Amino acid sequence: MKIRTGLLGLGKMGISHLAIANSHPEIEISGVCDSNPILLGALRKNTDLHCYQNLSEMLSSERLEAIIIATPSRSHAELVKLALNHNLHVFCEKPFCLDPTDSMSLTKEMASRSLVGQVGYHFRFVGTFQKARELVRSNHLGRINHIRAEAYGPVVLRPRGKTWRTQRHEGGGCLYDYASHAIDLVNFIYDTPDRVSGTVKRSIFSRDVEDEVYSTLLFPSGATGQLAANWSDDSHRKMSVRLTIWGSNGRLSVDRQELQLHLKSPCGTYREGWHVENITQLTEPTSYYLRGEEYSAQIDHFVQCIAGKAECRSSFMTASSADSVINMIVEDAQGNCHADELQTTAVPAASRTFFHALSNRISARS
Repeated sequence: MKIRTGLLGLGKMGISHLAIANSHPEIEISGVCDSNPILLGALRKNTDLHCYQNLSEMLSSERLEAIIIATPSRSHAELVKLALNHNLHVFCEKPFCLDPTDSMSLTKEMASRSLVGQVGYHFRFVGTFQKARELVRSNHLGRINHIRAEAYGPVVLRPRGKTWRTQRHEGGGCLYDYASHAIDLVNFIYDTPDRVSGTVKRSIFSRDVEDEVYSTLLFPSGATGQLAANWSDDSHRKMSVRLTIWGSNGRLSVDRQELQLHLKSPCGTYREGWHVENITQLTEPTSYYLRGEEYSAQIDHFVQCIAGKAECRSSFMTASSADSVINMIVEDAQGNCHADELQTTAVPAASRTFFHALSNRISARS
């Protein structure tokens, strides 16, 4: 039986998800919903898809089991809550929610149900970053001392009119759209920082949001980190995300294409010295390729999680952790605008307790 799935939002990512999901042998796209009547008219004319301009109408007309949400960030919390109220498995584009209290609430709600909640942090499905996580968590680098997380790309290269991404209250800006990927990878590969400091956000071309953001990350272990993100960098042809990690036993540098590892002492099957592994060596094959194999892999992972064959790799809980770090950075930047001395913003104690308890509950179930 195929999973009867609805898709909400037919922008750039929505169209990509539609193409990938519609080709998956275990998904049946039962309905699509968007506010653009011209786009829906073209789909009605050229496809057999059931098209809706109203989400409530789609939910009442189609017997959905799952939904893919690819709408502007501001709408995520309300739409995910509606989907949960209809007992649907949810794949939601990143960032999860603009308010971390919404993220925590929805994570808690999802944990109380037998449903799958996944968020579209697709770099978790890239072979090089998966290998980096394995090496760090198996102690190949020894004690982690410092991490540098970078995200650069040519998104905003001139003054431009408003889109939802460049409107602060719609969820735009470099921090939410670009830096969120680097933050999530830090959480995935190493750990979630519990404090930030020295945040700087600057606008280059945008009027309402930042085009670059820099922040210092502080971890419970005592390790430090640096976040650097700039979506107005025309030295890159497309988005580039890189992590460099220094440990007591060496250094690791990783991006989408390649992993470079230097060890001071042998560890496991790795000898002392340099090791280089590339994406073609580390990538599992996918049945359908669009934009990058990681996009197909994450939709297939969503299917496998619904079938009970996998534990969600990019869950509401992990996305909530990223939301909390983003919120710390926002608050720290606001504080630095009003004070001369260096300030430190920390995760609230209630949030730390919640994520720790929830993580223990999920680990006990798995």
